Amino acid sequence: MTLANYSNGRVILVAIVFLTLLAYGLLLLRLLFQPFFVPAPTLLTDPFLQLPTETSVRVVWFTEFAGSRHAVEYGENLKQTAIAATAQLSHVREDPQSKVGEQTTEGQVYPKPTLRNIWRHEAEVTGLAANVRLPYRITSIREDGKTVSSDRFTLSPRPPASTPLKILLTSDHQLKPMTPANLQKVVETIGQVDAVFLAGDLVDIPDRASEWFDDNGGNAFFPCLQGRATYELESESSKTQYTGAALIQSAPLFPSVGNHEVMGRFSMDKGLNEQFNDPIPRQIAEQFYAQLASAINPNNDPAVQQEWVKNNSFNTDTYEELFTVPSESPGGKKYYAISFGDVRLISLFVTNIWRVPSLNAGAKGRFRERDEDLTDPTKWGYGQHIFESIAPGSQQYEWLRAELARPEFQQAKYKIVMFHHPPHSLGDNIVPAYTDPVQAIDYFADGQIKAVRYEYPIGADYLIRDVMPLLESAGVNLVFYGHSHIWNRFVSSTGMHFLETSNVGNTYGAYTFTANKRRQIPIGFGETYAAMGDPNGLDPVMPSINPLVNEAGQPQPFITSDEITVFSILDTETGTISSYRFDTRKPDSSVIKFDEFQVNARIPLP
Repeated sequence: MTLANYSNGRVILVAIVFLTLLAYGLLLLRLLFQPFFVPAPTLLTDPFLQLPTETSVRVVWFTEFAGSRHAVEYGENLKQTAIAATAQLSHVREDPQSKVGEQTTEGQVYPKPTLRNIWRHEAEVTGLAANVRLPYRITSIREDGKTVSSDRFTLSPRPPASTPLKILLTSDHQLKPMTPANLQKVVETIGQVDAVFLAGDLVDIPDRASEWFDDNGGNAFFPCLQGRATYELESESSKTQYTGAALIQSAPLFPSVGNHEVMGRFSMDKGLNEQFNDPIPRQIAEQFYAQLASAINPNNDPAVQQEWVKNNSFNTDTYEELFTVPSESPGGKKYYAISFGDVRLISLFVTNIWRVPSLNAGAKGRFRERDEDLTDPTKWGYGQHIFESIAPGSQQYEWLRAELARPEFQQAKYKIVMFHHPPHSLGDNIVPAYTDPVQAIDYFADGQIKAVRYEYPIGADYLIRDVMPLLESAGVNLVFYGHSHIWNRFVSSTGMHFLETSNVGNTYGAYTFTANKRRQIPIGFGETYAAMGDPNGLDPVMPSINPLVNEAGQPQPFITSDEITVFSILDTETGTISSYRFDTRKPDSSVIKFDEFQVNARIPLP
């Protein structure tokens, strides 16, 4: 060995020893100081209020850790405490279409459907006095003992009758572009509201967690209603960022189930969008189960059967896990009744799967099955089928009939029924009739299936034939709904008001002679579906103050716009519903009240 080689060997040896000691030193430092580098815990949402009673209210919030203790601190100097119960959400997931986390050029954060760990915390604050607001905040303690608290908000129990209230009537948020601006303008115009009635379609895909909590677009459901949205709209000369509004931290939220709260056949392989669009009727899933029962459930366990049928038809599990509403009805949380001040609210589960109206060969639509699926009934969509029956004799219908006769409803000053599907509308989603699809199968001469089609008998519309007469006879003041992303209103011959105020984030158009638009309806079917106007025979009411006009200067009885957003407020002190519009193209412009009408007490029909 030469001297040079010996020297090089010593250098290498020294370097190895040095690097080894350095590595151990860094590891020791990391172990010693690791507690200081752990990120502080954060809340996934602010708290929000649910299910107020005469002396209590529920406070709900979410985290991405299970934690060791979660509580509401409330009252003077926050000296009182209510401990929360914690439960993990069972169905919320992300997938490649999720807009969450740091997206990279190497791929999505979630390359396939993946369960996301989110915990719900709920505390009941009791011993409250009527019309007394108390400060509160929430505190969550992570498993490592680190603590996170919210800002301070206020809470109160259910207001008694004769309390003046302002209630926001809204619908179809669905992460649409104008939703943050819409809610921000509510507070800027009205101030803090006392409650939010939301007629369905809260998000787009109900099992996609980020749509509720932290979508990268900045307009997820809870941030919009809690003033934590970060959504930019491009106006005529600049971009304006909207935050939504801190509404539900201090005002209870009362939702109803829309078609976008219903998830289709459950899978951990298919994308969430595909699952959402893949529900089938319960009775069809039960038929498939009967064919497979011996293999699926050899012990004939009813719980196994029920779970299989639900997972292979549709479910509202995430909606039911997120919200606390009355659950005494046969439908549990899916439909309910509650009193709030002078209002008796009935929220119904009235919605069906939305399917395309196209008659193209590849359309799994309202009126037909795809040609490629004709020989495989497991791939059929079964038309625009209803999720929860409201036909006479059904559990929901009979519950509704009994609820309308209860003293709490009959004695209320304002009787309001809320659901998602429109009974009267100039929009698109009112066609076809709200009834069970009637399947017709056409065959070739050799017995092969030629087409699978669906008719919707207009005379069998459950809402028009059965439910509306029931509401009329009970003296309902207002029927409130959404679904077509439009503002329009109607009034029946007996004075019952209908309001569709869902032009919050975008629109699907108004189908009128003045708008010169026709709905896409099938040709050659037994039923003649209405291409224009309200298919169920009411004329829209022209806005009473400042209607929009078309290019010819004619006033329009609707607002359907991707730039102008609308919200409506019920004032129980005056008995009025006022509707406001805001032109997002002109961020410095004023909010305009364009319609107002009285929700007068009605005398029930004999």
